[in-house]
Amino acid sequence: MSNLYIVATPIGNLEDMTLRAIRVLGEVDFILSEDTRVTGKLLKHYEIKTKTYSFHEHSNDDVYEKILEQLKDGKDFALVSDAGTPGISDPGSRLINFLREKENAGEISDLNIIPLPGASALSSAVSVAGLHGSEFYFAGFAPKKKGKQTFLKSLPELTDKFGAVVFFESGHRILKTIKGVEEFYPATKTEPKITLAKELTKIHEKIIKGTSVEIINYLNDEKHQKGEFVVIVE
Repeated sequence: MSNLYIVATPIGNLEDMTLRAIRVLGEVDFILSEDTRVTGKLLKHYEIKTKTYSFHEHSNDDVYEKILEQLKDGKDFALVSDAGTPGISDPGSRLINFLREKENAGEISDLNIIPLPGASALSSAVSVAGLHGSEFYFAGFAPKKKGKQTFLKSLPELTDKFGAVVFFESGHRILKTIKGVEEFYPATKTEPKITLAKELTKIHEKIIKGTSVEIINYLNDEKHQKGEFVVIVE
């Protein structure tokens, strides 16, 4: 029997590592890492000696097949991303689907895919947004270029249906994106409320909520554009 552990790691503050995650990362045979340098810092902090292998969105078919062969041999793997929970807007989902397909085809048996819950920028931001109701739509990373306008134009309809839309955005695009929210929101609708959760769990963490105009005014100061953002539009 072999195990693939999907291990959440801190999104900033290293103290958000769970005791279970520390134990499992130390016990598995190999760790699959989005960036071995980033993961290496985490492992060094917790004195974990497990060997890491690179696994990311550009990994080719050979990488997938090598993982499969090792699992067939009874090896245990842990999958981590640079930060947060793997399988959410990252290539971890493709590996999981690949292994499920191989399992269904009878190429591997006795495989356990086990989630280890922990830090998540998505749930952290939603928990402090004060959303009304229990539904929201998660859109992953906002499109960079192709599809960006289509995405922004869809926000009023999505907020009508789900109450709120949550997505990730980078610092160098955040101001333009929020301006797009304001531009594409119909004048006939109530102005949307926007929550920005910036650099969650890190030293410069900032969470603000306001109208699109208020958020744009805040972001017009370039120092406020630095970091990674979770955006919630309702």
